[in-house]
Amino acid sequence: MMDLFQKCWDYTLAKEAMEAGIYPYFHALQTGQDTVVTMEGRRTIMIGSNNYLGLTSDPRVIDAAVEATKKYGSGCSGSRFLNGTLDLHLELEKQLADFLHKEACITFSTGFQSNLGIISAIAGRNDLIFCDKENHASIYDACRLSYATMIRYRHNDMEDLERVLKEAPDNKGKLIVTDGVFSMGGEICNLPEIVRLAKKYGARVMVDDAHGLGVLGEHGRGTAEYFGLEDEVDIIMGTFSKSLASLGGFMAAKEEIVSYVKHNSRPFIFSASIPPANAAAALRALNILKEEPERVRKVNDIAEYMRGLLRKKGIPLRETKVPIIPIMTYDNIRTFVICKELLNEGVYVNPVISPAVPQGQSMIRTSYTSTHTHELMDEAAEIFEKVFSRV
Repeated sequence: MMDLFQKCWDYTLAKEAMEAGIYPYFHALQTGQDTVVTMEGRRTIMIGSNNYLGLTSDPRVIDAAVEATKKYGSGCSGSRFLNGTLDLHLELEKQLADFLHKEACITFSTGFQSNLGIISAIAGRNDLIFCDKENHASIYDACRLSYATMIRYRHNDMEDLERVLKEAPDNKGKLIVTDGVFSMGGEICNLPEIVRLAKKYGARVMVDDAHGLGVLGEHGRGTAEYFGLEDEVDIIMGTFSKSLASLGGFMAAKEEIVSYVKHNSRPFIFSASIPPANAAAALRALNILKEEPERVRKVNDIAEYMRGLLRKKGIPLRETKVPIIPIMTYDNIRTFVICKELLNEGVYVNPVISPAVPQGQSMIRTSYTSTHTHELMDEAAEIFEKVFSRV
């Protein structure tokens, strides 16, 4: 008789990595998220967070969260649909919609849940979802939850996208979903061509801009602003856990679309609303982004500075135009060893191994913050050179 838990007894990979001293996950911080942190008792340069605008440690954001907790309490004790809507939620949604040049906005309790809630409400059994093969895992799970037919196209391959669109029947609803900035490889989607193909084949466009908001566009409005296509994207999804220094997510779109999702999205209706502290922190971070758009330039400048240092030192990097720099390590075990050595020397990075990437394409994902300094990048680059020369 098969035991349901047999898969658990058979799973030994994590334990083996721990015993080998190269387990790279769940390292504990003793300080807040910043450019330099204390991790497991050691000073560590942080180039593995998504704190793109450096606002998680900004006193203004922290004060907003504290004051909201004092005023509203620690939680909302219910869903937005019933007793869990605060005036704070409504103000955050209004300001986000205005900022993104959309008619309306709805917020969700997490970024992952945002994609689940949007896609599962918008798409159904009679619809088709065209999904980039390297889209975020939350998009894949959302497609399954929607019961729509998911059709994958090759990563950022517009010829392949047109091929599958052309083959689709006219009597099906069509949604093209893409990451704006792909979180692992750091590529920017080909939004102009996606928009053109959507118009040609009668599809709608949704952009997951979790890693584009605060990073792309003159004002940090993301991928659509970067390409001058804000009016052409039907749905913009984003998160608060990256540039906006909090927790949660959102969808911005036309009023009727937002209203439909509000009243039909099970992940939205049956989840507790964002705690007051998180809503207030995201709102203050959004206002700082509006007041200080130079932070967008700064985070991209510091990433370009680091790219230059890594190139000079012969570190094998993948070229990108955003504050995500993948460094190629190719082999899974080698990736773990390099991450361990970097941490021992005082730099934290993220390992990305198969099956998250194809076999033989393992990498280290590094990401940067507008408050990083050239001095910190110089120090980190020296450590990279030291570790790569011996591993």
